[in-house]
Amino acid sequence: MADNNNENIEKIIPEKGPLNFIVGSLTSFLLFIFFYFLSNKIAIYFSVHRPSNSSEIVQNISSSINTLIIGLSFLLTFSFAFIAIGLFIVFIRSFIVKKS
Repeated sequence: MADNNNENIEKIIPEKGPLNFIVGSLTSFLLFIFFYFLSNKIAIYFSVHRPSNSSEIVQNISSSINTLIIGLSFLLTFSFAFIAIGLFIVFIRSFIVKKS
């Protein structure tokens, strides 16, 4: 029964081809470029607008949150870059490897 379900699902879902890979790679690359500039603007904003609180604890927490936001924005940026590179490699590989 389970094998019959798997065969039906495989018939419904079309196989991914080189066009899907290159479109995904280009989309991820464009998102990488967008988030790279956005991350730079975030880093510049937080470096220009330093936390200015009278309490040292509040200033440390504020500085930590700023660092966390900058780090997460660059993590998102380079995640899209690695996805774009990976999909481009799969795109190239789809022409080299023959299907059996």
